[in-house]
Amino acid sequence: MPLSDTSKVGLSNRFVVSMSGKSEYDLGSWSKAEGLDVTWDVAEYRMGDGGNDRLYFPGNTKYTNVKLSRAVSEEFEKTKKWLDSTSWEWEPFEGFISLYTSGGAEVPAAKWKLRDVMPSKWAINTFDAGASQVAIETLELVHKGFLEDERKLA
Repeated sequence: MPLSDTSKVGLSNRFVVSMSGKSEYDLGSWSKAEGLDVTWDVAEYRMGDGGNDRLYFPGNTKYTNVKLSRAVSEEFEKTKKWLDSTSWEWEPFEGFISLYTSGGAEVPAAKWKLRDVMPSKWAINTFDAGASQVAIETLELVHKGFLEDERKLA
């Protein structure tokens, strides 16, 4: 890739997590996001007269929970506010993970829309007065997926 095109490449260290229509829950910058992946079950059918011939059909689509990590900062307050509000009641809405380029553009290089996002786990690493380390918070999100693969029944 020519050097002039590097400003168009999404950098794994430049991403933010936001919520659709819920700016009070925009979760800000994180240092790590894991689990943006999808797998499919494959249904295989072998016809009795087809010898070794097989037919393949798409089966269930499975999405992994997204796990976010970052150093504890003032941004934690928005995360805590969202956790407080979903502890007893859950309102489905979309979450977004936006990946940015090195060029400083405001338009993301890539964006994932997580349908019906909900927190499934939050944790902070152990506090240890004898260690010299940054406190890390992790947030795990469950969602219905990021592909436009939902079927609407008429």
